[in-house]
Amino acid sequence: MNSISSAATDAACFAQDIYITSVDEGNGKTLVMLAMMEMLSGLADNIGFFRPIIHSKPEQDDLIQFISHRYPVAVPQAAMYGCTSAEARELLAAEQYDELVKTILSKFRALKRQCLHVLCVGSDYSHGNAVFEFDFNADVANNLGCLIMPVIQGENRSNEQLLSSIASLKHSLHENDCELLASVVIGVAGNQLAGLRHDLNHAKDFPIYLVPAEASLEKPSVGNIAKALGAKVLCGEAVTMSREVYHYKVAAMLIPDFLDYVETGDLIITPGDRSDILLASIMAYSSASYPQIAGLILTGHQQPPPQVQKLIEGLGGTPFAVLAVDSDTFTTAMQVSQVPASLHSQDERKIAAALGLIESNINMVELRLRLCSKVGHKTTPLMFEYDMLQRAKAKKQHIVLPEGNEERILLAAEILLLRDVVKITLLGNEAEIRQKIQNMALKLDGVNIVDPAHSELRPLFAETYYQARKHKCIVYDTAYDLMADPSYFGTLMIHLGYADGMVSGAVHSTQHTIRPAFEIIKTKPGASIVSSVFFMCLEDRVLVYGDCAVIPNPNAAQLADIAINAAETARMFNIEPRIAMLSYSTGESGKGEAVDKVREAVKIAKALRPDLLLEGPMQYDAAVDASVAKTKLPDSEVAGRATIFIFPDLNTGNNTYKAVQRSSGAIAVGPILQGLNKPVNDLSRGCTVTDIVNTVVITAIQAQEGGKPCP
Repeated sequence: MNSISSAATDAACFAQDIYITSVDEGNGKTLVMLAMMEMLSGLADNIGFFRPIIHSKPEQDDLIQFISHRYPVAVPQAAMYGCTSAEARELLAAEQYDELVKTILSKFRALKRQCLHVLCVGSDYSHGNAVFEFDFNADVANNLGCLIMPVIQGENRSNEQLLSSIASLKHSLHENDCELLASVVIGVAGNQLAGLRHDLNHAKDFPIYLVPAEASLEKPSVGNIAKALGAKVLCGEAVTMSREVYHYKVAAMLIPDFLDYVETGDLIITPGDRSDILLASIMAYSSASYPQIAGLILTGHQQPPPQVQKLIEGLGGTPFAVLAVDSDTFTTAMQVSQVPASLHSQDERKIAAALGLIESNINMVELRLRLCSKVGHKTTPLMFEYDMLQRAKAKKQHIVLPEGNEERILLAAEILLLRDVVKITLLGNEAEIRQKIQNMALKLDGVNIVDPAHSELRPLFAETYYQARKHKCIVYDTAYDLMADPSYFGTLMIHLGYADGMVSGAVHSTQHTIRPAFEIIKTKPGASIVSSVFFMCLEDRVLVYGDCAVIPNPNAAQLADIAINAAETARMFNIEPRIAMLSYSTGESGKGEAVDKVREAVKIAKALRPDLLLEGPMQYDAAVDASVAKTKLPDSEVAGRATIFIFPDLNTGNNTYKAVQRSSGAIAVGPILQGLNKPVNDLSRGCTVTDIVNTVVITAIQAQEGGKPCP
């Protein structure tokens, strides 16, 4: 298979691309694909995805659909593949192998012209010839100029069998003259890992990573089964559709026998007229005496009668998904048994678990060093999020979440723990929180739950608060009562070193969240005030807006302080600070008290920090638009290139960030408080789970930096 070898030389400059391919049958390459796409998204904004051969149309290719929905790949799906399997078979039947590879190469080159990095995922093993399939993918990888990343299935294979497969892989890579990124053995039994690592040599020229088996990833979710069967969803939120199915059970017996029969993670399959099974399942799920099922399928094109539906509505609905299918019970059971586990772009729980598993067992830093000779300097939202996550994981911090009973907080905590980003303490009534975790079927292993009202730390915290605030006529009894408040308790945890940072505000007001921090933690040396910034994640860059949340009408000295602290915050998050001090006029043209305040703030800030690129007063269009800047401030180092926007007052800042967020679709992360001795950050009461995750990650990095700017 020495086809078009000259094309490989021609494509050598494209060695920053990755080609993932399986060595044998199995879906492990999907998990590796996910982790590599996350990594590449952190390196650049123009990332491409490519499959050499797909079965039919891109709309029917699961991997193309997954990538298209999860990542902002800015190319049409028609550009993400080389040819269909029917086209490939026709060319091979006509002995036109070279033409097949040229077709794939042509499509790849067209995509590559638009993308800095391309992640390729090889063809599937559909014809039963594993040797041919791997050799084909290796040859395509060579001709595309990609670093190859082979994936070996470790499931149900002994160490001897795996070592033999690895030896064969080395031989095949040598025969095909492939340039290797790394090899991955996925799904290895836990009791085999130590012995296999001992026998393997993770050499520089042949790095190989072992990824252990994870039961939850090997089981289909309720959503997987619903999609495969074309089932109608009668009841079920997104979180219930993502639950793993560990067993399936046909329920055709009486209730007492059924209750003895059910196990945790069961998908119950029963005729649609068995309302008794449905009601018994609901009651059993809510009882601590019985295992919790994953979901229920009603067969035979039947649904519960109206009376039963009314009863269920009165109970608050079903705590698990209820599906309905037209097929009979036996046929349905056979179909369910054939459904494989797969990832879906909306299944954040399984995605988080998969990323946590891969990233814990593959040295991503080593891979990046092997992959990249050059990395772009533009900070895009995906690059920003990826880098922040990796930095937070590098030195895990302990974050306290006072609103421990809030569902969004619990969902975010699960994602953070599955990805091993931070340590978490939830505040609130422990029994209530654990019941909610159970009802939501969340995996929060390792989470710490503290009830402020009954904590043994409450007297210590009360005494500390009393000593700090007695000059304000606070008595000990008042301090003790305040420590039952999660915001005060969480703040004292940070103040006394029991946690590194706090995130709140999903339920509480901004004032409720940050007042204890103002009273106890106070400002860091060199900061006269506490202010805030938002990270505005636009389509192609990340900007910093301040202050949009804390100080209503800052004076000139406060504006200067906000700007200097915003520069430190930006540097902490790898954003080069170029500061525009905003007003309604640009340069010397305007007059009035408001614009004079900004001019004075610029003088103060430059006197304090002459090293900063800071200019003003400046209108927003001159700060952000290079063409306007050429006219209004042609010699400016900031105008048209600003990364930090300092607004003259809270009214302007708050309205502007919301206008940009809503009109452009930008993601606003914040407010991020700056100037405090230790990090406390506030959430919007309309925040999403993603907002919470991002804010916790940012808080963790602030804690790592100790409130100081990066050098």
